[in-house]
Amino acid sequence: MTQFHRVSTLDALLGLYGEVNANSLRKEVPALTPEYRQWIEASPFFTIATSGPGGLDCSPRGDKAGQLFLVLDAHTLVIPDRRGNNRLDTLRNLISDPRVGLLFFIPGVAECVRVNGTAIVSTDPLLRARFAVDGALPVTVIVVSIASVYFQCARSIMRSGLWESAAEEKRPDVPTAGEMTRSGDASFDAASYDAALKSRQTSTLY
Repeated sequence: MTQFHRVSTLDALLGLYGEVNANSLRKEVPALTPEYRQWIEASPFFTIATSGPGGLDCSPRGDKAGQLFLVLDAHTLVIPDRRGNNRLDTLRNLISDPRVGLLFFIPGVAECVRVNGTAIVSTDPLLRARFAVDGALPVTVIVVSIASVYFQCARSIMRSGLWESAAEEKRPDVPTAGEMTRSGDASFDAASYDAALKSRQTSTLY
């Protein structure tokens, strides 16, 4: 192979793909809208990605509603660092590089929501107290300052069949893809978008 046919410049990369879908830009917002907040507050699981001198890390986080994280305001999330193995991969990285990426999932829902920003590690006693479970407190919390929020389209989860065992009628009452997109552009026709979405996604999986 010739260097695995490596694509090594941005111009070469952009030449391989078409124009950016306008809706993929419209759906991105700089803070939590009510729709995005409702969506992530229904999530029992997310991954958190960080970078540091030791390399990259992507860690899973899961808990019951109200215990997984706290929405402090539209620009701020607080995440408890629950008991683990004390490798502290995420926390070590945040000490040297504050950049963070979160990916939220809801079982049975094909979209997922991305939150990007920066974060600090904190021992704030008031914030830690918000996450008490049977008297146990997290040693620290991660305070995330949000820079961007947007949902990832359903195709990857549809292709994987990840939620096939979850009946569609059990989908929780959370905002749809169209409603989340409209939260970034009030003129967006969410109803028409949602009505055509499943058929469009199914026909463009590959």
